[in-house]
Amino acid sequence: MLVSLALLLLGALTALVTPRLMARARWPEREPVVALWVWQCVVAGVLVSFALSMVFSAAAAWQAVRGHVFAPAPHAVVEAYALAAYGPWSAVIAVLLALGGLWSGAMLLREIRRARRRRKQRRAELLVRAPLMPGEEPGADRLVVLEGARPDAWWLPGAAPQLVITTAALGRLKGRQLDAVLAHEQGHAQARHDWLLHCSSALANGFPQIPVFAAFRDEMHRLVELAADDVASRRFGRLTTALALVGLNEDRGVFGPCPTPDAQVPLRVNRLLAPVDRLTAGRRLRLTAAAALVPVVPIVVAFVPGLRALGG
Repeated sequence: MLVSLALLLLGALTALVTPRLMARARWPEREPVVALWVWQCVVAGVLVSFALSMVFSAAAAWQAVRGHVFAPAPHAVVEAYALAAYGPWSAVIAVLLALGGLWSGAMLLREIRRARRRRKQRRAELLVRAPLMPGEEPGADRLVVLEGARPDAWWLPGAAPQLVITTAALGRLKGRQLDAVLAHEQGHAQARHDWLLHCSSALANGFPQIPVFAAFRDEMHRLVELAADDVASRRFGRLTTALALVGLNEDRGVFGPCPTPDAQVPLRVNRLLAPVDRLTAGRRLRLTAAAALVPVVPIVVAFVPGLRALGG
């Protein structure tokens, strides 16, 4: 089988099958950090498959590209890939995949610019609602308290990250509940969850027809919250973290019968109040190792003909 087509089919199969398998699995809620790693490896595997397929298709279509790709390789290795048998479709495949790569980069840049624009706007609004005192430097305080009637707290990423919390939240959260909220938001910041959300949104918005990218975005939004909940619950307890979530969200109608954009909050509270046992360390290790192999598989497929030629 032609290597380029094999890689293309491998990437397409991974993109189609993975969302279904992950949707049936029940362990991601028990191990959100491992699930985050698995999703990243799967998406990386899809992208690596398509990128390598583009390289071999371009090498088959254009002699100049072939010279660069196989420059140090013996003649037997070049012959093993049977590039002459690819036919006229190799150029079409290479161009389409290259355009897809450029489009992915453009979507990521757009997402980053939008995020920076939103962050800049929120910082400007923050300065209006909490103006600097004489001699105070912008971003000097990592914690900012805003006057507000609605309980809320959020992490504002950037060069000088800040945690913003409203006075209503301070009045409602009791004892260690406030510490749990701070730990939750710090968990987001330390794991750089904002970058995961940017990348997943860029791929999903750029290629809405590809199921794995849409599922990747949705799962990233869900799993990063579960992972941050676990960070807070390990430090301050599951009950305290659950009560903090309820305190911040009970006025938003998320616990009513009608679905809301924050419909995941009741599920997160139930997860904290009715915990299940974590996976064993051995199973976590096996899942992590198996996921790490997903991006390696297309690389192995790409090198098999050449290695066989060298070994023969």
